[in-house]
Amino acid sequence: MNASVADRPLRWGFLSTARIGGKNWRAALASGRNVVTAVASRDRARAAAFIAEHQTAAPMPQTPHACGSYEELISRPDVDAVYLPLPTALRGEWIVKAAQAGKHVLCEKPCAVDATQLAAQIDACARHGVQFLDGVMFMHHPRLAVLRPLLSAGGPLGDLRRVQSHFSFAGAPDFATANIRAQAALEPAGCLGDLGWYNLRFTLWAFDWRLPACVTGLIHSAAADGTVPFEFSGELLYSSGVSAGFYCSFRSPAQQWAHCSGTQGSLRLDDFVHAKDPEAARYLLDGREVVTPCAADGLPGAGHDARMFRNFAAQVASGTLNAEWPRWALLTQRVMDACHRSALAGGAPVAVEA
Repeated sequence: MNASVADRPLRWGFLSTARIGGKNWRAALASGRNVVTAVASRDRARAAAFIAEHQTAAPMPQTPHACGSYEELISRPDVDAVYLPLPTALRGEWIVKAAQAGKHVLCEKPCAVDATQLAAQIDACARHGVQFLDGVMFMHHPRLAVLRPLLSAGGPLGDLRRVQSHFSFAGAPDFATANIRAQAALEPAGCLGDLGWYNLRFTLWAFDWRLPACVTGLIHSAAADGTVPFEFSGELLYSSGVSAGFYCSFRSPAQQWAHCSGTQGSLRLDDFVHAKDPEAARYLLDGREVVTPCAADGLPGAGHDARMFRNFAAQVASGTLNAEWPRWALLTQRVMDACHRSALAGGAPVAVEA
């Protein structure tokens, strides 16, 4: 990486004006190492309106440029990296085109319609020397470093045997007709992709990235076509006898808890996705609340979204590619795909590709 990239903020182009982009605009600014220089929409006026709204609330040092097409944005020389909150079915094409243009990629999840497509996207990024990361912000909270020893062999939980998690929110009354997450053509995995991705990521992290031998999945309610899950539960079964279960839903009140059970104790998080405390690890150990300060990391008070952008910029500035980040995404996608296949087959067990 040339010195100029290491010495200045990383310059971002936002490929879409999706609402979630506002959160990440603020996170990029709060990180201290990133700026947004361009926003694209198929309607230039919409891109300009998005910029005007967020530039008023959280101004970038210079007003970003409004682009009237995604091609225009990825060709700009003042864009180093692209953030893609496009619908899942559209991400594959634009991740590859961004990589071919030499742009680093931060992608919302799920990253692809299936693991085969994601592997091709990751390969394109590697071949063109650009970094790939999925937007699972909790992976960048410093509390994971505190929790890791608790779940490891010899820790207070003993041998980890079971992980159970729940992530849900209750959609608006018109969710099924007005939200793209109900449309098979755009978001084929429904709540499994939008929410279950986090359940699966936490589970894989807790089990130190070991893949289950097989999974089962059930769709409890769905969009009109019957394939896009609105409520989903799954089981991950390991050859060693350990297991995990999860539930995700667009139809249950907001919850985001994870429970880890071992041979000697248990650990519970009531905020495993959106951590409520940016400075400490808060959890229940055998039912007793514990608050452990996290190591100082130079962003006091910043949320894990800002830390994700800070870590991304630091990785790019290092001149090396982090191979673990795309590997985590691909493992998550493989397990998610298997869960969905199982559900579409009536809950029959499906083996997970090693």
